[in-house]
Amino acid sequence: MSHSPAPMKQLALDIGLAPVPTLDNFVTVGNELALEHLRLWAGNPLRSPVPTFLWGAGGSGKTHLLSAVGETLREHGSRVGWIDAARLHPGEYDDQWDAVLLDDCHLYTAEQQAAAFNWFINAQNPAYGPARWVLAAADRPPADLQLREDLRTRLGWGHVFQLQALGETERRAVLRRAADERGVSLGDDVMDFMLTRFSRDLTSLMLLLDQLDAYALRTQRGITIPLIKSMLENE
Repeated sequence: MSHSPAPMKQLALDIGLAPVPTLDNFVTVGNELALEHLRLWAGNPLRSPVPTFLWGAGGSGKTHLLSAVGETLREHGSRVGWIDAARLHPGEYDDQWDAVLLDDCHLYTAEQQAAAFNWFINAQNPAYGPARWVLAAADRPPADLQLREDLRTRLGWGHVFQLQALGETERRAVLRRAADERGVSLGDDVMDFMLTRFSRDLTSLMLLLDQLDAYALRTQRGITIPLIKSMLENE
């Protein structure tokens, strides 16, 4: 009797393969303007702090980009406020922040909405000095958010970018091109296995490809499904 992999083991593998989000390892296909905008402002959040809003379907890279912006700001010595759906009690606004990042806005509870509105207003309040940058994200445009009206309208005040998630055909083409650039041969069966057994997030797939390439070189084997299983068992 065969047994499928334990869910916890598979989850651990997915977490282990997840790269640290950066602006450099975000796959930009279809989202070049949004990435250019974030690079410009993350380098200097006080440069022209008009609020920015990102929206798109799951897997389009919203959380990746917000996390990457947060890391970039911290690397420049900035402090940031962060709310996502998992942070149930966000707390008070801190006037030492240089930016406010609001992820998963479409999932906010009443308490989170109240905190997000408070943070947004204070970030733009001249009493605290120069206006701070507010970067927010959700799965739909601001006008369609089921949020309190004063927060919903403010989220749509500034720059709004729709992020494009890659379709199956585009995802396969990008993965195939990345493999070709590494001199790696990926059969259709291997491609199917990678896309069905692991995170379909393209950034994670790129890291998986790097790890498979290194493991194949080390073991002097081609990339096959047995090789992938061997790597997962031994790495």
